[in-house]
Amino acid sequence: MAEPRVVIIGAGIVGCALAEELTRRGRRAVTVLDQGPLFATGGSTSHAPGLVFQINPVKAMAEFARYTARKYAALGAFDQVGGLELAATPERLAELHRRRGWAESWGIGARVLAPDECARLHPLVDPGRVLGGLYVPSDGIARALDAAAAQAAAARERGAAFHGGREVLDLTMEGDRVTGVVTGDGPVPADIVVCCAGIWGPRIARMAGVTLPLTPLAHQLAWTDPIPALAGAEQEAVHPILRHQDAGLYFRERFDRLGVGNYGHRPLPVRAEDLGGTATLAFTEDDFAEARYETRWLFPAAREAKFEEGINGLFSFTPDGLPLMGPAPEVDGLWVAEAVWITHSAGVARAMAEWMTGEKPTTAVRECDIGRFETHQRAPAYVLARDCQNYAEVYDIIHPLQPMEDPRPLRTTPFHQRERELGAAFLEGTGWERPQWYAANAPLVEGRDIHEPGDWASRYWSPIVGAEAQVTRERVALYDMTSLKRIEVSGPGALAHLRRMTTGKLVRGPGSVTYCLMLDEHGGILSDVTVAWLGEEEFQVGANTVMDAAHLARSAPETVVVRDVTAGTCCVGVWGPRARDLVQPLTDDDLSNEAFRYFQVRRVHIGMVPVTALRVSYVGELGWELCTTADMGLKLWDTLWGAGRAHGLIAAGRGAFNSLRLEKGYRSYGIDMTSEHDPYEAGLGFAVHDSAVHGKDPERPRPARRLTCLALDEVVMGREPVYMRDRPVGYVTSAAWGHTVGHGIAYAWLPSDLAVTGADVDIGYFDRRVPAVVAREPLFDPGMERLRG
Repeated sequence: MAEPRVVIIGAGIVGCALAEELTRRGRRAVTVLDQGPLFATGGSTSHAPGLVFQINPVKAMAEFARYTARKYAALGAFDQVGGLELAATPERLAELHRRRGWAESWGIGARVLAPDECARLHPLVDPGRVLGGLYVPSDGIARALDAAAAQAAAARERGAAFHGGREVLDLTMEGDRVTGVVTGDGPVPADIVVCCAGIWGPRIARMAGVTLPLTPLAHQLAWTDPIPALAGAEQEAVHPILRHQDAGLYFRERFDRLGVGNYGHRPLPVRAEDLGGTATLAFTEDDFAEARYETRWLFPAAREAKFEEGINGLFSFTPDGLPLMGPAPEVDGLWVAEAVWITHSAGVARAMAEWMTGEKPTTAVRECDIGRFETHQRAPAYVLARDCQNYAEVYDIIHPLQPMEDPRPLRTTPFHQRERELGAAFLEGTGWERPQWYAANAPLVEGRDIHEPGDWASRYWSPIVGAEAQVTRERVALYDMTSLKRIEVSGPGALAHLRRMTTGKLVRGPGSVTYCLMLDEHGGILSDVTVAWLGEEEFQVGANTVMDAAHLARSAPETVVVRDVTAGTCCVGVWGPRARDLVQPLTDDDLSNEAFRYFQVRRVHIGMVPVTALRVSYVGELGWELCTTADMGLKLWDTLWGAGRAHGLIAAGRGAFNSLRLEKGYRSYGIDMTSEHDPYEAGLGFAVHDSAVHGKDPERPRPARRLTCLALDEVVMGREPVYMRDRPVGYVTSAAWGHTVGHGIAYAWLPSDLAVTGADVDIGYFDRRVPAVVAREPLFDPGMERLRG
């Protein structure tokens, strides 16, 4: 089979890094094109300050940055001067402790320093101005043009070709497949085209009818005149790069001058259509006034410094702040690596090359997949609003539960009006307004022992959460599950397709529900799903994201229809020991345990409402998931609510839901496990039918790591490091207070030899260590009596 011809559009640092990574893996037919001269092409690579701060709350981003620093250091294009983030307020100092925890979780060495220690590291730091700092010795400055040229040279030696001054004018297509590019010098045929064009990416993608959810925004960078405290420098940079996030500033040296990057100004978006051939704009002096003041306040030694030069440099922002990576869902042969900063460039390029060549990925990239956005998240107005807000919040202290505030509301369920009447406190997920708790349940708190978490964990929380969880276990509750992805798979061959695409055996016939997984070609978990067998060749798949629907549709035979029906349907979970008492009188169908068993599905009527009833539960209690069309949703809620008064029915929110699902040990995809993990280490081997292991021997060796249940006396939030005898050994995924079991719960990835019931560990929580113990799971109802009753 002939090697695919790859054309990379963009010879900035990302395009050069990708060419190097592809040719390292044996690909030779690689051509890199750019409209500008090599390698100062005029894009962000040409003007970016090159700072590599590795710590990030997202594991993949931290791994990208760590690889970038190591690779460019090996190329001689990285000044490892260290990174120092400064805190001038108690709130920021606490945040630096949290960030140090992320560093420990992701394997990056870091420590929090006292003011005097910060001053010893950098001559401009005044210990009287700061409360402390976070120091990462392996951070530094990537010399972007040197790194680009070095990687291009390596790729050329292996056969790649680079051409500057070759603007891409169009993409050639055959049907839905890209077949090449058109330049001013003629066409260039290709089997794969990769868009690494940075701020010009949206323009390139539109040539194939693809919309990239990306906005170029201007960001200020200014340089001072010589500062006496930096005099005598013989190298461009010798002291740590600095951040002062509360003012939206970062700093780096250039010999005896100081560069100041400013995120503190208003967002300055630029339409892709209005871009010229350079990624720099005229410096807007008025937008720098606050940055000038803050710099002089923070660094008294720079009080007399004058700013001699400055630019407004353009960078790419996305609605969730993550890169756009992978194959474009709409067009075969078109790949993208966009919204990638120098900080992450080599890491992203490695991940792309692994993906394109079928190599097992070093880093899980599903949360960076370009296909992750729902339709509304690609709307130009939404993209602009979110990208501008992400610019404004780039250095903000963001709580794990903090929702976007605008634009909202976007997606509301048919139950929304009733939820508002009950005083729902709404958070947001993929645009859906989702109740976290209900003010109407406040009286339930009285007389109950509800654990109060600490200051940080109590944000976006109420004691009502605990009451709702307990009442669910005592009586019955309604949970709005509409935001759960529902996918219809039907037509001749649907059963065979699902058997091929999931790990489920799928032999129990119509009326059955199967919990199973979708795996990638390396056995990594792409999603966990429930497959409800509705008819001979008719199924409803309960999934997680829009990418799950795309994955099922991509390889479906022509006879099989895969349709995302989420927006046109709704779903309510009716769960609790009184669930049958509530629902049975509303239907003529027999809901007894003998007639309607756990993990079965049936179409019934609840009052006047036709529903698809699945006997499943994510909270570990008797009950059903009731799905119907959106037009009947309000009637379904009102029918259940009216009948529920006699049974003590309440509405309960996601806060209670999360607590209850952790008591039962139920995993949450994207939080507890990703494509980085296989089913066996995630504790989901039971969901894998032997023939579905993609040719792997089902008699697998003992996993090196395990997703492990921990019990503790506090509430942590997730992503914290786990220690054994002061050695970081893993990290927390999900956590909550167990309002039934009466203690905190955390799930964490730990080495298998340490994941022994009864073993003592510590969780790093801000500047403290929280004792925890490895516990046998599930913590609640291990015999499944309540679910099967």
